Amino acid sequence: MSRYTYDCPVRWSDLDANGHLNSSRYGVLLEETRMRMFSMLVPSDPTERLARNFLLREQSIRYQYPLETWETPVRIEAWVTDVKRVSITFHFEVKDDDHVYATATAVVAGYDSIRGGIRRFEQDELEVFNGYADNPQAVGS
Repeated sequence: MSRYTYDCPVRWSDLDANGHLNSSRYGVLLEETRMRMFSMLVPSDPTERLARNFLLREQSIRYQYPLETWETPVRIEAWVTDVKRVSITFHFEVKDDDHVYATATAVVAGYDSIRGGIRRFEQDELEVFNGYADNPQAVGS
């Protein structure tokens, strides 16, 4: 299994009044991680990009320790735990060398914005997802 690692900047504006990363901002950091992880799959042609879109179907975040810094990027590790023809499941750890601040799972579906519906993933997408899968033999079933 290959994990994708993103050293994600935390902005001062991401903190709440207590100096902790605001819980609502974790979703944004996870989205940034997913988009960077699969940026090579975003077509350059605007019409094709609409036809090969992605849609967040569900996300669950478990907060484990308050993140109290904005001066140092936080490390986000992501990997794929399940791939189906129309959806993939991610797992995330938001951490540094001392703490795991949060763990999360997210289910993302392929989406065709032109047609207005869920779509099947293309073979090139499945191959990229497979590169981050914890069980590559089961991918694409």
